[in-house]
Amino acid sequence: MSLKSEVIDKIAALVTAAFGLVAALAWNGAIQELFALIFGEQSTLVAMLVYAVVVTIIAVIVVILIGRAAAKAKKEDEAAAR
Repeated sequence: MSLKSEVIDKIAALVTAAFGLVAALAWNGAIQELFALIFGEQSTLVAMLVYAVVVTIIAVIVVILIGRAAAKAKKEDEAAAR
């Protein structure tokens, strides 16, 4: 792999991560507004803990699903290469 292609790969990874962060922040704001509607405008400790637990559970589920999809795609690529 040439230096140019390595630089392009790293820039692509950084841009992808940046867009992921922007999307995460947008979802964070939306979910916080949803919790404000449910629990009221007060940011109580209970509401913040519920929010943190719910977001963590969603994140774990999504990471597991993405990992499974990536593993499946890798197996399919390996089978096609044979």
